[in-house]
Amino acid sequence: MDHSGHGMTMDLPPFTLARGLEWSADPFFLLACLAGLGLYGWGVLRLRRRGDSWPVSRTVLYVVGVLTIALVMCTRLNDYGMVMFSVHMVQHMVISMLSPILILLGAPVTLALRALPTAGKGRKGPRELLLMLLHSRYMRIITHPAFTIPLFIASLYALYFTPLFDFLMGSRGGHIAMMVHFLAVGVVFFWPIIGVDPGPHRPGYLMRMLELFAGMPFHAFFGIALMMASTPMVKTFENPPASLGIDALSDQNAAGGIAWAFSEIPSVLVLIALLFQWYGSEQRQARRKDRAADRDGDKELAAYNAYLASLNTREG
Repeated sequence: MDHSGHGMTMDLPPFTLARGLEWSADPFFLLACLAGLGLYGWGVLRLRRRGDSWPVSRTVLYVVGVLTIALVMCTRLNDYGMVMFSVHMVQHMVISMLSPILILLGAPVTLALRALPTAGKGRKGPRELLLMLLHSRYMRIITHPAFTIPLFIASLYALYFTPLFDFLMGSRGGHIAMMVHFLAVGVVFFWPIIGVDPGPHRPGYLMRMLELFAGMPFHAFFGIALMMASTPMVKTFENPPASLGIDALSDQNAAGGIAWAFSEIPSVLVLIALLFQWYGSEQRQARRKDRAADRDGDKELAAYNAYLASLNTREG
């Protein structure tokens, strides 16, 4: 198999974390990460100059989310991931289950809608096109649980247990397409569940939790299937380079362990975020009710005062 374009992949020394974190940027993902950070920064600056605020926590979450993509795609982890199933699985889990959650909590769509200028009457600028996309039938379909949950599950089983995975891993373009797919699947799966951005589907908090847990058992079963297998299941990783000094089957078992363990991380992150969102929503509703009660109280007091005044007038 040709691994050209991924550095000296075939001559990689045995994997260590220090080696894995050495700089080795994939140009596509490097440019994409820089563009993502630059556009987000522009949006925040535009709001600040206008005198509007933007939560620092959202900026931090978004930046960390983009940096997690850079971590797995712009370091030697990407080179090792071409020949080691375990390292590839770390890439897959981070880019499909950690990066999307952090990026979505950064609310990039909300920022874009607030920062982009409105086009003149009868014209369509970037902001108007973004709104049209958000309200489109296409977006309603791809963010519906009946689509997102099967897609999330199929991305594991249909990819790894068919020849499609080997085909994509055979070229740099295929590998990039696969990683973009993992990221996109993560975004559309977690958006209706956790996203703070506007979207077509916004079920109640209990329903969101059910959606989250509907996909996770399949993820765990996938990991267990790799851990229990007695033969290598993916051709790409069947014959690792001798320089790595690893056994294909034990590396596959490690990959399964990573997939199984990682399904817990997003579950915990999403649950914490959902509980905070739920609490915030309840607090806002309580404040609205208090304000409404205050207004009603003020009206009653005004009516009572008017009644007293009318009595005084009559007596006078």
